[in-house]
Amino acid sequence: MTQRDKNTGSRERILAAAAAMFAEDVRARLSVRAVAARAGVSTGSLRFHFPTQLALQEAVLARIYDHLFPDDPIHDRSLPARDRLVNCLRQVLAPAGVGKQAREAWTKAYQTYIASDPTEEVRAAYLALEREGGRRIEHWLTVLADEGALPKEDHARRVRFLLTVLDGLSIERALPAEDSILRSETETLYTAVDCVLRGT
Repeated sequence: MTQRDKNTGSRERILAAAAAMFAEDVRARLSVRAVAARAGVSTGSLRFHFPTQLALQEAVLARIYDHLFPDDPIHDRSLPARDRLVNCLRQVLAPAGVGKQAREAWTKAYQTYIASDPTEEVRAAYLALEREGGRRIEHWLTVLADEGALPKEDHARRVRFLLTVLDGLSIERALPAEDSILRSETETLYTAVDCVLRGT
């Protein structure tokens, strides 16, 4: 076995261990020591393959989302980055429905997370959902950054912005509207994506 084979093997073990940690607990934080121990490698080996926690997290998310969503619109290079990201964001909004279905979803969310003082368990559940949504958006932004459509940097600010836009649009779907929700929603999504891609 060559050194390259050993390096590829340890990289795969690290990714498998980190993915398993996510699968067991979506709230899991990928600490270098915990992942290295789980993978049976040294922290130095982990750092060799993934110099930062962000690099590790991005690689794991790419692996998970490529497996879960092989037809993810972010990979459709026949479309510009702008259109692909809008299509991805639409996927997040689609399950909420429009009108009555959206109102029912928001009523349930209100009753669960807002109406009463949340317990630590409720708070943890909400934060896990929010983190998962953020991870998915971060994955999309990382794919675009790897293609050169965005700078390769921490996307936390962009993720927060897009999550806020999605929250607002999902609430708007539940409210009465005069105009076509889908037309105004499309305009808003393109405006948000343009801001993200321009780096503003």
